[in-house]
Amino acid sequence: MGVAIDAAVDVPQAFVESNGIAVMPITVSVDGQKFKDDRDPSEIQRFRDQKLGSRSHSAETEPSSVEDVQNLFLDRMVRDYDCVVCLTIMATRSPIHDNVIKASFAILKNYRPIREAAGIPGPFLMRVVDTRNIFAGSAPAVAEAVRMIQAGKSPAEVRERAAHIADCSYGYMLPRDLNYLRSRARSKGDRSVSFLSSMLGTALDIKPILRAHRGETGPVGKVRGFEHGAQVLFEYASKRVQAGLLVPSLTLSYGGDLDDMRNLPGYHSLVRICGDAGVEMLETPMSITGMVNVGEGAMTLGFASEEHVAEF
Repeated sequence: MGVAIDAAVDVPQAFVESNGIAVMPITVSVDGQKFKDDRDPSEIQRFRDQKLGSRSHSAETEPSSVEDVQNLFLDRMVRDYDCVVCLTIMATRSPIHDNVIKASFAILKNYRPIREAAGIPGPFLMRVVDTRNIFAGSAPAVAEAVRMIQAGKSPAEVRERAAHIADCSYGYMLPRDLNYLRSRARSKGDRSVSFLSSMLGTALDIKPILRAHRGETGPVGKVRGFEHGAQVLFEYASKRVQAGLLVPSLTLSYGGDLDDMRNLPGYHSLVRICGDAGVEMLETPMSITGMVNVGEGAMTLGFASEEHVAEF
């Protein structure tokens, strides 16, 4: 069994490589340049080195098309695996989930001659899971799918468990630049960040804490200053870890140098608490797609837990 994710699912490159995860890329076009967002650290660094800054809010993103997904699977995946679990960011924010579903019909119709020519017996299966989250918030379902596969569970068990974890996943985001967030939202026809609130927030250094859960995103709190916001978010995550997570991992993604994130107040306490609880911390640079949508310097945090009220 194998795993495939779309590039906006924030997991570390080492995790991708060690578990043989296939990444369905996203093409990002900005300021006359194109970037292939496939979680390759060198391409993420190339994007940051361009210092595109505020110009990125008008970037165009193209997730893997139906044809792209078909080609990935028929050229490679149907030969390498008997079953692949595909996990995508929330279908309410990206067409990639629908593209994979549409591609699956052609893949399941055309795989047999390819496997027979390669001398591989038996059927090929696909299982598609909407993580109902974004960026680091999509990571718990991926981590759990990998864990279930390593434990020798069946395709049905892996899909069912991954879908359950998706329902229980929480993704939190702390943006650094509200004006950027507003400009990006407006460029996509999303009026959820008003001009007044962005200007007021910028003047007073007020940052919203945003949450993604079960296919919906929205503010759940506000803080003054990015560093204070990071501390609040780290302390909140620490409490959830101590209360018990459904998946023994917590993911952080950051739209910049990871050492800058590690120097934020509250980080080292979170590391210690995760260590004491046996929770693995997965840290990764934010995808190019993530930085385009929420701005460089933003941070996202994801975990899976029992339902709870967010209090900030």
